[in-house]
Amino acid sequence: MRPLVFIVRKVRCDRWAHATWRHWNDKAAIPASCCGVGLGHLPGSLERVFVAGVIYHQKPMTSRKKEEDSLKPAELVRTEAAALEALAARLEGTMAEPFEHAVDLVVRCGESNGRVVVTGMGKSGIIAQKIAATLSSTGSPALFLHPAEAVHGDLGVLMPGDVVIALSASGETEEILRLLATLKRKGDALVSFCCNLQSTLAQASDVVLDCGVEREACGLNLAPTASTTAMLALGDALAIAVSLRKGFKAEDFAELHPGGKLGKQLAKVRDLMHAGSDVPVVTPTTPMTDVIFEMSSKKLGMTTVQKSGKLRGVISDGDLRRLLEREGGAALSKTAGEAMNAHPRTIAAGELAAKALAILEERKITSLVVVDAEGLVEGVVHLHDLWGVELI
Repeated sequence: MRPLVFIVRKVRCDRWAHATWRHWNDKAAIPASCCGVGLGHLPGSLERVFVAGVIYHQKPMTSRKKEEDSLKPAELVRTEAAALEALAARLEGTMAEPFEHAVDLVVRCGESNGRVVVTGMGKSGIIAQKIAATLSSTGSPALFLHPAEAVHGDLGVLMPGDVVIALSASGETEEILRLLATLKRKGDALVSFCCNLQSTLAQASDVVLDCGVEREACGLNLAPTASTTAMLALGDALAIAVSLRKGFKAEDFAELHPGGKLGKQLAKVRDLMHAGSDVPVVTPTTPMTDVIFEMSSKKLGMTTVQKSGKLRGVISDGDLRRLLEREGGAALSKTAGEAMNAHPRTIAAGELAAKALAILEERKITSLVVVDAEGLVEGVVHLHDLWGVELI
């Protein structure tokens, strides 16, 4: 702790005492009267030192230079990084078992069609909203419950079988403590993220996860910074651990993220392919003049060659050009079956569009025929379709 000391100097019997205020590291001085300090009439010409009072700071005594260095942005970030390192060490040690218990509770909640209800007040509430969003996007239905609104009717969202995750650094947040009785009665389990394991919330929880930090990344050691970072990281760890336990795959992620850049990268072939009447189709006996007409009218630079709906081959612009170069006008007397590529590269509708792009780039072609397990044609995916979703 860092005391402020009041010192009385050169006190004489014929004068009221005058005091100066001085911090151990400060040169400036102010009258003690400004600090509300009253001194008695001291006799004689004795010089006395009087400690008038002590005021405590939260930071230990350091030189001004060290104090300024500790407030540099890089040091503040290092403070938060140290909090995360300490959290990781606990997850590998004393907190490993309760963390696995929390994962079990969330997994069982999902298996019984329950939801994860995340609550918190203030800065912890903002972190709680992000944790709820991460859980939902990784396959664990979750929602945020504002503790202040909860006591005015929003508790109605809580159903039997739900798991509640409550965030509170102190563990004594009044708005959350008012909900404890109802949370324990209606919910299946209560998991708390706390910095104080002896708090009321921690003691009432089925599982308590320690988010304690040595200090906040704040000059006053007051603003929630390192502690909220630890809560956020712990929430992410919990969400991802649950998703891994459930076997959550990239395809599942794509279904939950249809919009934005992420959704586009995870789009499936069936979402982008041309289907139905948009697919160019000829039979093996179709004359080349009709093949050319079909290719031109569907504007995909190719046509499928099908028999009873099954793929027999493909004719592309490149195939047609090479045929004309090789046989000249005689090429037009051939049929589609004679001119086609009988072994085209295909893809399934359930594959990611990114895989289709990789095949197109590898084979240096512009389109892929989409077929099912029986070889029936379902559609055609073109390079231009992938350009449209910014995969290139």
